[in-house]
Amino acid sequence: MKRELGIARCGLACCLCSENVTCSGCDSGQCPDKDWCENRKCSIAKNIAHCYECDEACRKGLLSKIKPYAFTEFARRYGEEELLDCLERNEKNGVVYHREGINGDYDDFDDVKALIEFIRTGIRG
Repeated sequence: MKRELGIARCGLACCLCSENVTCSGCDSGQCPDKDWCENRKCSIAKNIAHCYECDEACRKGLLSKIKPYAFTEFARRYGEEELLDCLERNEKNGVVYHREGINGDYDDFDDVKALIEFIRTGIRG
């Protein structure tokens, strides 16, 4: 885990992404998706660093997908440091974040509450 990369503006875990060898995160200016990322554009326009800092109920861009939405909601409720702590602990305990060609453990959810609980505990309910 590259904790220093933290969480993307949309909630994805840059710190665990398999592309973090070549990508330095949303704010580096090197993100290959920076030109089309709706969440990046919106948060910059609102002068906030992350979607979880916004007061609007929003599911645009990558927030339309359950994983970034749940990570964003987790950070909104518990803070980014707690999210990073949980992701780090979960990784050490064998929880897999997605990799190219591999469906990760966080990807198998269709319920936001269940995914937030899994992030928090590392245990499937």
